[in-house]
Amino acid sequence: MTSLPALLRLPVFLVLLAFLLQPGWFEPLLKPLVQESAPAVYNRGSLFWLTLLHLRTVLIATLAATVVAVSLAILVTRQAGAEFLPLSRSLVNIGQTFPPVAVLALAVPIFGFGEKPTLIALFLYGLLPIFENALTGLTTLPPAVIEAARGAGMTERQRLLQIELPLALPVILTGIRLSVVISLATATIGSTVAAKTLGEVIIAGLQSNNLAFVLQGGLIVAALAVLIHDALQALERSLAGRAHV
Repeated sequence: MTSLPALLRLPVFLVLLAFLLQPGWFEPLLKPLVQESAPAVYNRGSLFWLTLLHLRTVLIATLAATVVAVSLAILVTRQAGAEFLPLSRSLVNIGQTFPPVAVLALAVPIFGFGEKPTLIALFLYGLLPIFENALTGLTTLPPAVIEAARGAGMTERQRLLQIELPLALPVILTGIRLSVVISLATATIGSTVAAKTLGEVIIAGLQSNNLAFVLQGGLIVAALAVLIHDALQALERSLAGRAHV
């Protein structure tokens, strides 16, 4: 994903916030996209609350995927768990094998309509990038640092918590960033199974042939993805800089 120039990030954030809190201010810009009698601004709910619910769904799914993926990466990089690497790779690839729409179709009969099927789809879809990056981060650590930690008498648990994970964190965060950006876009399909996401705005626009609604939903998701991508990327650089100090 292309990053925004630093000078544009704050203006984009402020415009996005203004649109979510006061969408009526932007009605003149959207009016040419709709027929005379059609509303130019989404009027079937609060864009602000839909955005918060969208972000909450992505956050919950990403946190769950991070815990599972990083735990698996730690397991298979230990001597006792190395034999489980092929199995772990097969497990985290499930989300990439089944499209999110297929996961939703399978989950709805079990969990019903709403947020749960969407969380499951996003969780499965987000596992792979986090796992692979965590695996890379934990297996490419400087051998001299690990040997020095052993020589200092640190236990395996101490090495993991105090040396390995802090050094691997920037690479792990890259996987989390990729997972978040994917989930932000993918979460929109959750509205097809009655989850409260920004997909509701896009679907409403498609159903009523209202281009302004479709544009609003799409642009909000795109702006969120770019802003969060850039924020996490800046955090990665900061952590990487500290790791090399």
